Amino acid sequence: MNTGRLVFSQLMDFVPQHEFRKCVDRYQGNRRVRSFTCQDQFLAMAFAQLTWRESLRDIEACLRAMHPKLYHMGFRGRIARSTLAEANDNRDWRIYGDFAQVLIGRARQLYADEKLTADVTETAYALDSTTIDLCLELFPWAKFRQNKAAVKMHTLLDLRGSIPTFIAVTPGSVHDVRVLDYMPIEPGAIYVMDRGYLDFDRLYRIHQGRAYFVIRARDNLQFTRHRSGPADKSMGLLLDQTGKLSGDKSHSRYPDNLRRVRYYDAANDQDLVLLTNQFDLPGLAVADLYRFRWKVELFFKWIKQHLRIKAFYGTSENAVKTQIWTAISVYTLVAIMRKELKTPCQMHTIMQVLSLSLFEKTPILQAITGGEYTMPADSDCEQLNIFDL
Repeated sequence: MNTGRLVFSQLMDFVPQHEFRKCVDRYQGNRRVRSFTCQDQFLAMAFAQLTWRESLRDIEACLRAMHPKLYHMGFRGRIARSTLAEANDNRDWRIYGDFAQVLIGRARQLYADEKLTADVTETAYALDSTTIDLCLELFPWAKFRQNKAAVKMHTLLDLRGSIPTFIAVTPGSVHDVRVLDYMPIEPGAIYVMDRGYLDFDRLYRIHQGRAYFVIRARDNLQFTRHRSGPADKSMGLLLDQTGKLSGDKSHSRYPDNLRRVRYYDAANDQDLVLLTNQFDLPGLAVADLYRFRWKVELFFKWIKQHLRIKAFYGTSENAVKTQIWTAISVYTLVAIMRKELKTPCQMHTIMQVLSLSLFEKTPILQAITGGEYTMPADSDCEQLNIFDL
């Protein structure tokens, strides 16, 4: 990084500008725009996420207070609350959704070498959703119950690196299992889910797509055992069976063989019965995959604590989705920066430091590591030495 540049602009160096412009052009985001472009909108929303701004007025006041530095942060348009509100309401949220997918692709490449277990070499995903409560009077399009509104953020998380690969934002009334209808199926991948996604028609679609699933079974499951594999009760593996569903409806919806693994989780005092169409992994590896599902719950907890997605700057559906996707972009951008700078700092530490140092003129790695980083002697800086020492 060059010396003398703001930490915020150094962070934005990790943004692939060409790809961002392609996303903007795809949806004509800058059509008839004179000053406040999509680039300005993204920078303002990213700033709000990084510094935990509470409202549009808060964003406007903070950025205007730093007016002499805005040009160096990348802003070219005038910051105004009404202009940002109009942009969030009217500019297609898919601009930022598509751009987040670009960043996600880059992050997954960087974290692809992280290991889950010695037995699991396939790509593994965890699928879950989190509900964000809203006011029904302000968000009537997000009806959840009779007197309550909410949105659900359905997330497919790559367990290597905890990178979200697929996100669907729906009204709270949409059942979790319906996301399986439009979730992309990657051949050879393993999808780990809780029993809320247990629908044998949809699971058979995953099976026919040459992918695998690990899902928790319900208590009333009707299953006929054909053969049993080795079990290690000392390690918590109580059963490892292969068979077929014996219920009339369930068998017609999923006619092929299934594997039933029963595992006792001593740490949480839980007796888990898991179903999978993966027959090659050891039984304990199947149980480990299901235990890794907690990563998606930690992801939801993390972004709610460190990013602004529980309260929104606008009330329209477009504004809500724009804010969520820019939050995901910021999360992924920080994950990319962490990997490319090879810093051992955790994500929450980086976010805490960035929230206080965006306007500092410090090398970003030095700011994150607390002064442990120094510029190399053969730096590319073209500044001449005034004194010969």
